[in-house]
Amino acid sequence: MYFKSYATACAGAALGLAIASFGSGALAADMRVRAVEPPKPPPFFLVNENAITYSYAPTATDPFVGKTAKSIFTFSHFDVWAYGTNFFNVDLLKSDLRDPATPCGYTGFPATGCEGATEIYGFFRSTLGWKQLYGIQFGTFLTNISWKFGGDANTENNAAAPAKRDVVVGLQFDFAFPWGASADISGLYYNEKNHLGFITNPTSGVTHFQTWRIEAGFRTPLGPKGTPWSFSSIAGINGPKGTGAPLQPSTKTESFFTQKLALDVGQVVANKPGMVSIFGAYVYWQNKFGINHNIDPTGGSTESTWLFGATAAF
Repeated sequence: MYFKSYATACAGAALGLAIASFGSGALAADMRVRAVEPPKPPPFFLVNENAITYSYAPTATDPFVGKTAKSIFTFSHFDVWAYGTNFFNVDLLKSDLRDPATPCGYTGFPATGCEGATEIYGFFRSTLGWKQLYGIQFGTFLTNISWKFGGDANTENNAAAPAKRDVVVGLQFDFAFPWGASADISGLYYNEKNHLGFITNPTSGVTHFQTWRIEAGFRTPLGPKGTPWSFSSIAGINGPKGTGAPLQPSTKTESFFTQKLALDVGQVVANKPGMVSIFGAYVYWQNKFGINHNIDPTGGSTESTWLFGATAAF
C-alpha cells in the first residue's frame, strides 16, 4: 500500500512576486495541495495458479480388470485468499483396450475394435484458517490449523460404471521446516454414495459408505534456494467403509501414495520459473476403491506404476 503526499511552501517575498507576475489565479493553482491518493484494496486472490498436465501410467490398474495403461489429462487450480485456500483438480483418464468401454460389440479379450474406457474424476478441497478467522498466532513449526472440506465425483464408461460422489470435512494441520519444505496432514470424516458393477445393491444399485480419511502432503526443494529440482509426496488413506449394501463383501482400508520428482524446465531454459516442468513419479495404491485385493483374481485392486509427464502453468 503506497501513499503520495505533496506540500508547498512559499516565503513572503516569493509570494508577492508570484502575485505580481502571474496574477491571483496562478497563485491559487500554486497553493493548491494535491489530494492524497486513497489506498488500493488488496487483491482478492493472494495466489491464483492454474495448470494443465499430461501424464502416462504404463501399468495402472482397475479392479477386476487388471493392468491397463492410462493417459491422463489434468486441469488444476489453486488459490490463496484472505481466509484460506481452494484446490480444484479434474482428470480425464483414457485406458487402453484391456479396460474396454461398454457397450462393446466384441466380447473377446483383448477387446480388439473397441475403445478403451474413459473416466472423468473431479477433486475439490477448501480450507479456512484459524489464523485468519480467529487471529490465533502459531509458531514457526506448526504454522496454521484450518477447517477443511470438499468432495470428489467421477464417472467411467466401463463395465463397473462407477458414479462416485463423496464429501469430506475435518481439520488440516500445516507445518513449515527450516530448509524451505512444507507439509500438511488432515483428519477427515468421509461419506460416499456410489454405483459399482462389482459391489451392488440388489434393490437400488446404489451403495453408501462412511468412514474416516487421512490426507497428507509434503513438498521440498532439492538444493539451495533457486534450485529447479523439487520433490513432493501425497498420501490418502480411507478406513474400511463397510459393505455398502446388504450381502456384499466388506471393504478394506484403502491407501494411496505418490512420490514425485520434478524439474522446472522453464527456469533452466528461459529463466522463467514455474511455467513448464517435467516429472517422474511412482504411484502405489492398495485395495483400490476399498476392494479387498485378496478377492480380486486380476490383481487390479493393487496399483503399482511409474508416472511420467509434463505440466504447463498459467
